[in-house]
Amino acid sequence: MAAKEDLYSKVTPRRQRQNRPSTVKHGSTLDVLLSMGFPKTRALKALVSTGSRNVQAACDWLFSHVDDPFLDDPLPREYVLYLRPSGPLLHQLTHFWQQSRLTCGKNKAHNIFPHITLCQFFMCADGKVEALSEALQTTVAKWRGRFPLPLPLELYTSSNFIGLFVEEQVAEVLKTFAADFATEAATKADVHVEPHKKQLHVTLAYHFQTNHLPVLEKLAKGMDVSLGCDWLAVLFSRDIRFANHETLQVMYPYLPQNEDELELVPGDFIFMSPQEQGSASEGWVYGTSLGTGLSGLLPENYVNRADECDTWVVHGSQSFLNCASPSNSDGLLGGLLLDGQFDGGLLDSLGDHPSLSVLSPPMQMLRPSSQSCLPKRTLFVCRHGERMDVVFGKHWVNQCFDSKGRYIRSNLNMPVSLPARSGGYRDYDKDCPITVFGGTQARLIGEALLESHTTIDFVYCSPSLRCVQTAQNIVQGLQQEGKTKLRVEPGLFEWTKWVSGTSLPVWIPPAELVAANLSVDTTYRPHVPISKLAVSESYDTYISRSFQVTREILAECTNLGNTVLIVAHASSLEACTRQMQGLSPQNSKDFVQVVRKIPYLGFCACEEMGETGVWQLVDPPILPLTHGPNHSFNWREMLLQD
Repeated sequence: MAAKEDLYSKVTPRRQRQNRPSTVKHGSTLDVLLSMGFPKTRALKALVSTGSRNVQAACDWLFSHVDDPFLDDPLPREYVLYLRPSGPLLHQLTHFWQQSRLTCGKNKAHNIFPHITLCQFFMCADGKVEALSEALQTTVAKWRGRFPLPLPLELYTSSNFIGLFVEEQVAEVLKTFAADFATEAATKADVHVEPHKKQLHVTLAYHFQTNHLPVLEKLAKGMDVSLGCDWLAVLFSRDIRFANHETLQVMYPYLPQNEDELELVPGDFIFMSPQEQGSASEGWVYGTSLGTGLSGLLPENYVNRADECDTWVVHGSQSFLNCASPSNSDGLLGGLLLDGQFDGGLLDSLGDHPSLSVLSPPMQMLRPSSQSCLPKRTLFVCRHGERMDVVFGKHWVNQCFDSKGRYIRSNLNMPVSLPARSGGYRDYDKDCPITVFGGTQARLIGEALLESHTTIDFVYCSPSLRCVQTAQNIVQGLQQEGKTKLRVEPGLFEWTKWVSGTSLPVWIPPAELVAANLSVDTTYRPHVPISKLAVSESYDTYISRSFQVTREILAECTNLGNTVLIVAHASSLEACTRQMQGLSPQNSKDFVQVVRKIPYLGFCACEEMGETGVWQLVDPPILPLTHGPNHSFNWREMLLQD
């Protein structure tokens, strides 16, 4: 039988006539590709990889995969048949998906959209895929009028699983439908399909933290599962090579600096296997691009975790109610099926979108279009700007102060002057300032906030000079200097275990900061005084301190202002926000890995969900700040060489 590459995207399916051979050839898409000179194996692979959308999509795939080392690999894709809800029931399930993810973070159920599994994954040769899609269409056509609607669903919960189970007798009917599809697929496409033998159900949540069960169960019980629904039989495929890989989405472009690096294009997906990360440097991962098939190293903070199904391809979607089946206008999944139509925006709202500045998954990034879209209360947390001791080395103090303790500027990126310290200039050893560029970074952030019409009501900062100076420059960029005073809070200082030596830094007192023209509120009384900080505190103590001081800061500002900015350390972006979302702290090892990826002026935003006391991470109202290194240049050494 001739292959048909058009998946009835615009044609109403006619009644199938098994005994009369077709006189119309449906191989036009494949024929066009062959006439363009593409080998048949490559043309077929391009068509199944794009859901047979059209010639242009297949050509684009072939051109982008021209250097794919597996382009001619005969390994077929893996397929699965799901029942997908639509209509009012889908809206109920979608609401549960969103709220469960926002309140409790991502669990394993979020990797795949709401569905009922009808068969196990199976393989099908590229040349048989159109016949497989036809088998689905034929089977559904036979079952119209016989399919049990609505499906009776019963809620079931356990300590780590919540789902909606199909009533047993009805489930047997669905299994009969799956068996009929298996028979049709074997006849038309010569593939072996194993119908699902376990209890049929829609998974709502699993592998979640035990303390999240009450919240998830309450959300599940709030759904009305008796609402109308046209269940759609949908055929999906995935690349079997990456079935056990983690899926990442590219957020920012990256041009390779070395031969073993991978070019990144925003929107592309990366498949990453934990077993392949042994040779990767800190902050880098090794992965394979969905868009090109090429593999290489890439910076970890340019990508974010995606859902497993984001890269799946649709090969047919059939309705049991309507003879006109939902169109398959886009072979890549990319969105949930709403009333038979793909809505790419929904998965975007459910997905984890980071900026280069941040962050720790799971994240729910919902970019506000204006300040008026923000909820009642917003918390921004920002890392300080570029610091002197990192740029000029830990012995910069010896180089910049003479024997009389006078500061000497030796580089344009060094501040013109430094605040006087009552304890002497050696206090700068543990409490360094920001560079000139660090101040510029901070003002850029302030200017961006101003441009986005964001007003900051309160600014809190760590007592570290680099944080105070960064906060001052952000306020300058916001044009709020003189209007908004900085509240220096010792409780926002980083994990004291990271402080070298046996004592904490000696910070500049608020009064002396004011004398140095820093707009500090001298009337502010800290929630955690310096005397309460201990050297080499435990990880649990640091996390508890950060969470507690954040809560007290927000409580202090209640009814006085909507937006609070905290300027502190890289660790603060994680420590001050994670438990505010109702999430448990990460272990110290994972925490350190996250913190290492947060650059200068890393910026995140948190919003309160109504007045629930639960907060969610959202996309900041400003773009991320990215720049490259600028190494020291000595013209004598470089240009006067013999």
